[in-house]
Amino acid sequence: MKKADMILFNGKIHTVDHQNPAASAVAIADGKFIEVGDDKTVMQLLSTNTTVIDLRQKRVVPGINDSHTHLIRGGLNYNLELRWDGVPSLADAMRLLQEQVLRTPSPQWVRVVGGWSEYQFRERRMPTLAEINAVSPDTPVFILHLYDRAFLNRAALRAVGYNKNTPEPPGGQIERNAEGEPTGMILAAPNAMILYATLSKAPKLSYEYQLNSTRHYMREMNRFGITSVIDAGGGFQNYPEDYRIIDELNKEKQLTVRIAYNLFTQHPKKEFEDFENWTKTVKLHQGDDMYRHNGAGEMLVFSAADFEDFLQPRPVLPENMESELEKVVRLLVANRWPFRMHATYNESISRFLDIFEKVNKEIPFDGLPWIFDHAETIDERNLDRVKALNGGIAIQSRMAFQGEYFSERYGNLAAEQTPPVRKMLERNIPVGGGTDATRVASYNPWIALYWLSAGKTVGGLQLYPDQQKLSRETALEIYTRGSAWFSGEQQHKGSIKTGYMADLTVLNADYLKIREDDIKNIEAELTIVDGKIVYATGDFAHHSPPAIPVLPDWSPTLIRSGYFPSGDISLINEGTAAAAENGRGKNLASAIHQCAGSCNIHGHHHQYARLSNVPVSDFTAFWGVLGCSCFAF
Repeated sequence: MKKADMILFNGKIHTVDHQNPAASAVAIADGKFIEVGDDKTVMQLLSTNTTVIDLRQKRVVPGINDSHTHLIRGGLNYNLELRWDGVPSLADAMRLLQEQVLRTPSPQWVRVVGGWSEYQFRERRMPTLAEINAVSPDTPVFILHLYDRAFLNRAALRAVGYNKNTPEPPGGQIERNAEGEPTGMILAAPNAMILYATLSKAPKLSYEYQLNSTRHYMREMNRFGITSVIDAGGGFQNYPEDYRIIDELNKEKQLTVRIAYNLFTQHPKKEFEDFENWTKTVKLHQGDDMYRHNGAGEMLVFSAADFEDFLQPRPVLPENMESELEKVVRLLVANRWPFRMHATYNESISRFLDIFEKVNKEIPFDGLPWIFDHAETIDERNLDRVKALNGGIAIQSRMAFQGEYFSERYGNLAAEQTPPVRKMLERNIPVGGGTDATRVASYNPWIALYWLSAGKTVGGLQLYPDQQKLSRETALEIYTRGSAWFSGEQQHKGSIKTGYMADLTVLNADYLKIREDDIKNIEAELTIVDGKIVYATGDFAHHSPPAIPVLPDWSPTLIRSGYFPSGDISLINEGTAAAAENGRGKNLASAIHQCAGSCNIHGHHHQYARLSNVPVSDFTAFWGVLGCSCFAF
């Protein structure tokens, strides 16, 4: 009988294995689960060389698998970006921005690239250009909000060369003042390419720093229990140039997240040539269990891009879309390449399915995996058509960040079915969970699991009635076993099951039992990928892998890693100064002010000021310009 490399015991293990739904212990050897059961049974596989970990009755779940994200692009830039993910107030967000401005050397920019919503802020609003210019008159600042708009301060406008004579970009808008000068607001109307193009003008990290940045981004994903992702490519992400970093990290055995990658077309009007080249030069599924090719998409042709910007009317796709898309789909099906396709609106999906059905009659799909990504407004008729062609649907937590905008434009009744996840599951359509991070939603999967099970946005808007919500167990299955279908790995990944890949996470709270609003605050205390510990903290901190230095030394990541510390956000939700005075508030205050939570001048907590009604978030007014909300008292 094979002995275990590692045994974890005395836990509450939710296996996502319907034949063996719960266990207290697991044994791991050679990167696989070799036994899942009770403590006594699993301990029989103990040897003198086995690492043994007492789970202390903590909740354990399979590793989270994000079936649609942009890890490769996100990793190249992670150490450059100031993240507003989870920041509880605009006042805090602007202080973080001001601090980073002071640390960032010329000619670099300060960048906030997605992952936030105005509705997560206590003030319930976005920053103004005046506020951004006040905190950064000389250092370029770029702030991306969803696929809707970007804020550029005056220094960034100078850096990109936008002026009175700059022409309007196709599908976008440069907001101008009465004199015709750009204000600094760039709008996707409705095409997000202007946002991509503007951001691409910013300085990049060196190759060495990109390696470091990608490792830190993966470590940050491990912090939330993510063990696998499917990378959906992205605009201005070129193959193979921008994949060299991930390729090298895999060769050096430094990946801590499994990655399956799709190839996203790179040249408008030459999409067929892109895929014709790749089907000849890239072997389908080339790679290994840590890093492997996964097919085509999410963009197959640029004319089919119906970007979701619920602040704008639905885009109408051009008449030439059908001919361009059909040509590419024929090529992919003939070469038996799985494909996925960005598809937000039902009107677009109807036209896409017309093409798929036409191709299927002449070149049968015959079980070839294919995917719609997003599908927020797909109707029942089109769900039936997807099922008939054996497609899958990858959903993301975009409505958690845009639900208020969608409800305002289309009404609360329409929002209740956006996307219609229950109807997908009732038809046994494969459904995978994802985030679409980092330029729209946050990479934090627990925000997505909260959205699915509580039915709320990050701002607390109740989108879905009880009958539309998912159980916590079903939501988790979508993000584990469900997502494995989208890389063809459902037979050996996504469950804690004998013979499956040894990927799991130990949580800092019991996902199945905690109160609803606390789901979005969950983090991992221990994350294991391929049978190896990649992240450990709290009770398991002594198992933590060695720290990775942060490069460059001015990186926002050096001060605060990614997502805002969630352990204290519940204090703000309680909305009382008494809660803020509680000792648990120290981490929250120190994350912003690098202090213990109590002002050395005034002797009270910063949190008290943030929870008050004093206008400390107006950075052009008296209290705000002083840089510390304590001065308001």
